[in-house]
Order: sequence, then structure tokens, then C-alpha cells
Amino acid sequence: MKRVTGIGGIFFKAVNPDGLQSWYEKHLDIKPGSEGSVSFPWREAEQPERKAHTIWAPFPSDTRYFDPSNAPFMINYRVEDLDALLEQLRQEGVTIDDKREESEFGKFAWIMDPEGNRIELWEPAVGC
Repeated sequence: MKRVTGIGGIFFKAVNPDGLQSWYEKHLDIKPGSEGSVSFPWREAEQPERKAHTIWAPFPSDTRYFDPSNAPFMINYRVEDLDALLEQLRQEGVTIDDKREESEFGKFAWIMDPEGNRIELWEPAVGC
């Protein structure tokens, strides 16, 4: 079973998320979408007909979304089979958050690395 298939998103804290997005738009032509994040489209190497994307998004510096991590960032990794991966990680002793989410974008879960960084795992819905 493949574990991680790519990076689904890069999230980081910013003192002024809107101002920072404006700076990136002005100087690097990175334009946010309607929800304030940027979506970089790409295609999977082994399945080039399958479209995918990576999200880039600054969060307010006081966000609790990265908790319990103290890191100013969080990486979202794309996975093929979230439930199977979580079971395997559990057997390996990885710290797994009890929280789960499911939406039109797919299934989400969170784990912690040994240095206390929160990691988001995402099994994309078809077409994401």
C-alpha cells in the first residue's frame, strides 16, 4: 500500500494573512481563490488523466487549527487509503488524533511526528 502520494497543502500562520496574500499576489503572481487559498493544479505521474491540486494557505497567527503543535506550519499529505494507513500507523505507535472529518473534498485525519508537528492526512474525494 502506498502511504503518501503527494503534498495536498501547505498551511502556515501569518500575522496578517490578507496582507501576506496580497504581497504574494503582487510580487509572485500567486492569486488566491474565493476561499482565500491558492490551488496549484497538477496531474498524477502514474495516472496523468487524473487531475489533482496542492493548496497554499496562510492562517491567522492565533489559529487553533494546528494545535496541539506549536509549529507555525502544517503540511497536508495526500494518501490513497486513509483508514488502512491510520491502522498501520497505530500499530507502529504513531500518535493519532481522535478527530476525523469527511466532506465533499474527502476524508481527513491528523497525526503528530516525534517533534510535535501536526500532520494532516487527506484521502481526496474523486475529482479532488
